[in-house]
Amino acid sequence: MSNETIVTAAMLAIGDELLSGRTKDKNIGHLADVLLLAGIDLKEVRIVADDEDAIVSALNALRGQYDYVFTSGGIGPTHDDITADAIAKAFGVPCEHDAEAMRIMGEMYARREMEFTEARQRMARMPVGSKHIANPVSTAPGFNIGNVYVMAGVPQVFQAMLDNVIPTLRTGARILSTAISCPYGEGEIGTPLGLIQKAHPDTSIGSYPRYVGQFFSTEIVVRGRSAELVENVAAEVRAMIETIRQSKAKENQSAEA
Repeated sequence: MSNETIVTAAMLAIGDELLSGRTKDKNIGHLADVLLLAGIDLKEVRIVADDEDAIVSALNALRGQYDYVFTSGGIGPTHDDITADAIAKAFGVPCEHDAEAMRIMGEMYARREMEFTEARQRMARMPVGSKHIANPVSTAPGFNIGNVYVMAGVPQVFQAMLDNVIPTLRTGARILSTAISCPYGEGEIGTPLGLIQKAHPDTSIGSYPRYVGQFFSTEIVVRGRSAELVENVAAEVRAMIETIRQSKAKENQSAEA
């Protein structure tokens, strides 16, 4: 399959609270699920602190390597919400109050009879040249500049923003998968399964161990972009399992003889 059908992405999750464990990230898993369905391969996730240099360094590394970069966190009203400034620095442009963002947020606070304070106005700041990402939950927009999509860290807001972003993206061939239950542990299947993977580099074979009672078993998942290829490799995996079963049966017969 042509590489032209493969679209890649990375995620940059930003926030001291993620690294300290005070906040348990929910956005990475959601993004992975949504991108999988859209046919976009999430290739890398980084988590960085609220540190401008760290954000700039990570962002510049990711945006040059992948088709899309999604960020979460650091675009709120407090002093440590520095993502917009860091993104602007990475792109070499000023970070300013966006006129349209100021308008829609000002109107929202007026309707709610709340003061549009200087702190709240921070949420209208974005790199010059950015496009808005609509926020149907709490109004304050995210923004897109280049191949970078900057969204809130609050899961409900992140998910709503992402829903508006996905239809605008170029997507690729979707990943297909099939799962096979294997009654043997990874220690018994590791070598032959590795040989199958080596013979089929256009697929990805994952093994997920399970332990029930006193017995190990494994769920094997074959992934690929061709239904025929996935099924052919799955057939080889099933044949491998049967070969192991027959070998064990012979061993038991010999032991009983």
